[in-house]
Amino acid sequence: METETLALAQEIDFSMWALFARATLTVKLVVLLLILSSFWSWSIIIQKSMNFASARREASKFDRAFWSGEPLEDLFETIGSQPRGRSEKIFAAGMIEWKRSHKTDGAMIAGAHARIDRSMDVAIAKEAEGLQKGLPILATIGSTAPFVGLFGTVWGIMNAFVEIAAQQNTNLAVVAPGIAEALMATALGLLAAIPAVIFYNKLSSDSDRIVGGYEAFADEFSTLLSRQLDS
Repeated sequence: METETLALAQEIDFSMWALFARATLTVKLVVLLLILSSFWSWSIIIQKSMNFASARREASKFDRAFWSGEPLEDLFETIGSQPRGRSEKIFAAGMIEWKRSHKTDGAMIAGAHARIDRSMDVAIAKEAEGLQKGLPILATIGSTAPFVGLFGTVWGIMNAFVEIAAQQNTNLAVVAPGIAEALMATALGLLAAIPAVIFYNKLSSDSDRIVGGYEAFADEFSTLLSRQLDS
């Protein structure tokens, strides 16, 4: 009897596609949701990694130009009032407010330094928002995917017990397919969640470092302008 049961179990197809095809509609929907979540997560990971690499290159290039000794007015004219780079936008925000703070006679309007700082802070906040866009989705997938997979597993095991009760048979050939289909949902939930959590932490840290670089530049730029105001 045991030999016959093992022979029947070995004939069952346990491939991922076969497990999906035999699963109930609810488990199939859970599996599809987890697969879509995984693809969505990886698309965000790839996009943000490329964006952050581009932001670091742009910041490094701008820093070289800023500290090259070129007059700030000339650098601003080269960049223009509507630059495309993130560091350039922060610089342009400060320079635009600097120019607006000059009176027609060349004197400075009171409170210019505070307004320049606020203008750059607003520009930094906008760039930080752009850098962090999509990261909450990774956090959501990382925190919810295991529970979605667990729901699919519980539902699948429940149906496996229903099948056992209907056939009044607990041999391996009856039990194994239902349990395998149920556990597939948990496996996919972890497969979607683990990369999302890992890269959320990494990308959040990268974003903080990039924004920290912008803030450091704004402080240095503000110090330079402050010297000119005092002189």
